Amino acid sequence: MLKNLYVATNAPRSGKSLISLGIMEILSHRVERLGFFRPIIRQTQTPDNDIELIRQRYQLQVPYESLYGMSIDDAYSLASQGKSQEVLAQIFTRYKELERHYDFILCEGSDLTGLATSMEFDLNTQMANQIDAPVVVVANGFQKTREETLELAQLLRESFEDEGCQLLAIMLNRVPQDIIENVLSDLHQQWTHATPVYALPEEEILSKPTISRVTQTLNAKRLCGTPGNLNRPVRAYMVAAMELSNFLNQIQDGSLIITPGDRVDLIVGSLAAFQSTSLPKVAGLILTGGLEPAPVVKRLIESFEDALPIYSVETDTYETATRMDDVVDTIAPGNRSKIETALGLFEKHVDLKKLESQIEIARSGHVTPVMFQYDLIERAHAEKKRVVLPEAMDERILKATKILLRRNVVDVTLLGRESEIRLLADKVGLDLKEVQIVDPASSPWLDDYAQTYYNLRRHKGITEEQARNIMLDASYFGTMMVYKDAADAMVSGATHTTGQTIRPALEFIKVHPSRRIVSSVFFMCMANQVQVYGDCAVNPNPNYEELADIAIASAETALSFGLEPRIAMLSYSSGTSGKGEDVDKVRAATERVQQLRPDLMIEGPIQFDAAVDRGVAQQKLPGSDVAGRATVFIFPDLNTGNNTYKAVQRSANAIAMGPVLQGLRKPINDLSRGCSVTDIFNTVAITAIQAQTQKSTP
Repeated sequence: MLKNLYVATNAPRSGKSLISLGIMEILSHRVERLGFFRPIIRQTQTPDNDIELIRQRYQLQVPYESLYGMSIDDAYSLASQGKSQEVLAQIFTRYKELERHYDFILCEGSDLTGLATSMEFDLNTQMANQIDAPVVVVANGFQKTREETLELAQLLRESFEDEGCQLLAIMLNRVPQDIIENVLSDLHQQWTHATPVYALPEEEILSKPTISRVTQTLNAKRLCGTPGNLNRPVRAYMVAAMELSNFLNQIQDGSLIITPGDRVDLIVGSLAAFQSTSLPKVAGLILTGGLEPAPVVKRLIESFEDALPIYSVETDTYETATRMDDVVDTIAPGNRSKIETALGLFEKHVDLKKLESQIEIARSGHVTPVMFQYDLIERAHAEKKRVVLPEAMDERILKATKILLRRNVVDVTLLGRESEIRLLADKVGLDLKEVQIVDPASSPWLDDYAQTYYNLRRHKGITEEQARNIMLDASYFGTMMVYKDAADAMVSGATHTTGQTIRPALEFIKVHPSRRIVSSVFFMCMANQVQVYGDCAVNPNPNYEELADIAIASAETALSFGLEPRIAMLSYSSGTSGKGEDVDKVRAATERVQQLRPDLMIEGPIQFDAAVDRGVAQQKLPGSDVAGRATVFIFPDLNTGNNTYKAVQRSANAIAMGPVLQGLRKPINDLSRGCSVTDIFNTVAITAIQAQTQKSTP
């Protein structure tokens, strides 16, 4: 079993961070204690981008200083004194100190952007050999021809093997889009070596710098713009010093305009172009020479605060344009768009199962939160489902939609007026070309849906006119899409109440015949474990039969998401020690589960401490298969469950995914109105997996 891996290159700007991110994502659902290490970094004065990227995303709990060996300047200094072995020794010592904290460490080699690149190459290969780490080699295929790309793969294989490295894989990164298929064909026909080669195409959003990166490099002063539009990519930059009409003819979509701060005509022209529907949209403006516009122009600029970033620099136009060559783009830690694009690209073009089998990492005994979240994505896009989102005018929904599409998790349908949705999407910088948008009021399905609802509910006194009006409601229309198989599932609740989300489902999706009631669970992602809490959102005071039904449904939900169900039926006493109506209900529910599902591991009544703490369990319920090891926690009533999950969420800094509804014929799930983009993403992935497991139910 491997305990480390080394990502290396032989050229600068190869895109190692993309490859490291993709491999970390694979490892994160196989390894509980996963670390990251960079033997050589550019400098120690400012944080290394890739260390911060990995440290933040995978929540590495060691100090930043523990995640690198030394700076390249220190390595040069020692090597120039004939102390190359001391460089290796110091880096190796730092690596071994980190090794004590982790089961597996991914190492990312240096960038090879300095003057002595041959020394850096040697350091990387020697370090990989010192720690006995197989190497994933990343090649820079940018602007190379079909023939050059294949020759590059061969050259890298020979170069690293000549240094005694064990090659795990070669990643041909940044291959031009127009030759990627030819390169793949050549590899299939001509590559005869055991080392697998993968080809990843150039992706514009990854190769272009963001407004944030440009302004940091130029040390620019903000005049206008919000953090939300600083991650906008700069596709080109344009020095503007010409007449306005000529300038407007030459701007390109995504251009960063560099112009003197006193050229009011070009500044106003850029703002007008951004607002225009017939001209390309600029990415932002850099005003040069330390010249700021007149007050009246400043007021005009301020009206674009939420839409267009505008910055000022002290340098003149020529020097500012020259300094653009110093802008090096990265996948920054806070840039969600680039991170998700990078992961989507890696997952699409790399054979993940083959790479996993090479790494040969054994699963841990229990499911950690990172493993759980990775498996959500992996399972969801293995059999893509159609999920309808009725609340398209919420920015969080649109941002989550883009991530869902980028990660290829589900197909999304948004409900609402298309013009309004696209206007909002444009405001937040989202391209929704791949999304189906349905307006209930103008949909060709409206008449059929209204008639279907009338037929289903006329026994309740509903008229045909009322049925049509009800179907104009997005929650009802979306639920009917699921009922009529136009969608596989629905997620709502970002702006709607729980009642608005669930009521339509109870009216005509209805309870599954195998269940007594609809209930809910939360997936509680603790520090090192995922637990299931039910029911914390739907049933105020279930009787013993309903409590038993909740327990069985929760165990089945846990099992369907890869968690081994060990059910704790919670009460204020454990075993036979307590008496009273409440504890008797829990005891009766436990016995009912044992009658209906003798295959399930269950303990009850049991107190929470006995369910989670093995020491307490040994005292109160010795010999129990569940006590001290529970994974599914069933609360006796809604008051207890809702308060407990919120207390654990806040005090233990846990992530609560849910509520996830269970017991319906088809999956409908409710969001919290305070939900984040990540909450929406996770809930949609969970709902899609429910749709997979319920595909054969009536």
